[in-house]
Amino acid sequence: MRPQRLLVMAPTRRAASETFVRANLAGLPFATTAYFGDERPLVQPLRLAYGVAVLISKLFTHLGWLRLAGWPAAAVAKRLVRRHQPDLLLVEFGFHALRVMEAAAECERPLVVHFRGSDLSAWTKFGSQKMRYRRLMRIASGAIVKSQPMRQTLLDLGMESERILISASGANETLFHSSAPGSAPPVFLAVGRFVAKKGPLLTIRAFAELVKQHPRAGVALWMVGEGPLQKQAQDLVRQLDLESVVRFLGAQPQQEVAALMRQVRGFVQHSVVAPDGDSEGNPVAVMEAQLSGLPVVATHHAGIPEVVRHGESGWLVAEGDVGGMAAGLQRLVEDPVLAQRWGQVGRSSVQQRFTIDHHLRDVAQFLRGISPRSRSQTSVR
Repeated sequence: MRPQRLLVMAPTRRAASETFVRANLAGLPFATTAYFGDERPLVQPLRLAYGVAVLISKLFTHLGWLRLAGWPAAAVAKRLVRRHQPDLLLVEFGFHALRVMEAAAECERPLVVHFRGSDLSAWTKFGSQKMRYRRLMRIASGAIVKSQPMRQTLLDLGMESERILISASGANETLFHSSAPGSAPPVFLAVGRFVAKKGPLLTIRAFAELVKQHPRAGVALWMVGEGPLQKQAQDLVRQLDLESVVRFLGAQPQQEVAALMRQVRGFVQHSVVAPDGDSEGNPVAVMEAQLSGLPVVATHHAGIPEVVRHGESGWLVAEGDVGGMAAGLQRLVEDPVLAQRWGQVGRSSVQQRFTIDHHLRDVAQFLRGISPRSRSQTSVR
């Protein structure tokens, strides 16, 4: 019996933030062919055509020509379907699915869309194109989301619940392990891009409140990542006179992040809904921290409460509650035994439900259940 043929289309292969797209390609048990919108090799005509078509689709979207934006990439995608004869199309990110969905409809191939966060929240990627997303719900045979709030968004758009899989991207057990928060110094680690939804400025303000309470406790904050808010964050640290206790470590590979997690007391992340509506799906760094054995101090945001058990494996506060976050950090500074206990509970929970292996197994099973006839028989014309 031949393996199921999977044609994957994604906006980019290169961005560091798309690590989990590449992990899917490597780990799924299918005969997979993938095309990426940021690749335009001159010696490979189909890949060149796809990259150029995606570029044109982006331009049309930027100009507000939303109806036209769905055709350049779809025209090339139809050629890809005829060339590779896949059993199933898997498209990464909802906004990218809008570019190619008509190919699935015209070629009568089942389409599964993998949503990841901003593509179901940010105004530029989602809010301004809701009518096209409603059509996508009629075309798609299935959808993969990261959290319950994302599932609810799809239900509100008209997708049936049985066609939706909730599966967090998961953490890597081979990398993230062996943290000992009970014996580590009172240092906290934040990992994520310096963008609004990650709340780096709020994390710094909460840490500043902690320093006021424990000026001589040796507390420190290490921040891993880069992004547009980094300079603002560095300026804020100077304004708050925290330069001696806050370190900016820049972007780091997963191996280095895992090593840092084995040196700290806890993990902190103040995720919020950004001004443009952008929201997390289910932050992988939170799962990685818990799998390492760290307690997590974070917010009631997106899928975080599905991973962090408040008062058992970490501490959750409302978005924007700087004082509440500082109080959660303070508990871990004052009680390393509690930090160790929360870390152990978190590690056990993630091992049971939120590893990469869980994610790949669930996605593979879901995709196998999508048959050529599973697409809604309702007309999508």
